[in-house]
Amino acid sequence: MAAIKTLRNDASVTEFIDAVADKQKRDDCHTLLKLFQDCTGEVPAMWGESIVGYGSYHYKSQRSTQEGDWLLTGFSPRKQNITLYIMPGFDTYADLLAQLGKYKTSVSCLYIRKLSDVNIDILAKIITDAAQRMTNVIEIDNQNNENK
Repeated sequence: MAAIKTLRNDASVTEFIDAVADKQKRDDCHTLLKLFQDCTGEVPAMWGESIVGYGSYHYKSQRSTQEGDWLLTGFSPRKQNITLYIMPGFDTYADLLAQLGKYKTSVSCLYIRKLSDVNIDILAKIITDAAQRMTNVIEIDNQNNENK
């Protein structure tokens, strides 16, 4: 089995964001840095070389023997978009997404070109709720493991 490459590390989040070449994306990432911290109460950390993550949880794949740690939520400035990691997915966010603005999604990723394309207050609600949902799942899993 291949080793997991995206691990939490001690690299500087600020230096990573300051090195983003595109000024608009860099400024947006500085705003996201504070927004995610305010929404989660977690301190940001680098995950791999390009993801800023908040919090973590341990997972075990139901389809394979893979397990490891992953961020509760976070973001990454990619070439075309800023990717936001909304780990519970988007099934429960239809009403909020309708008010968000311009975006695309995949399973657990929200893609935005720039922050001015979205309603920041709605984005904050999604981030806050997603982090809380993940925290609740972790607490339930921990309780179930203790009862075994």
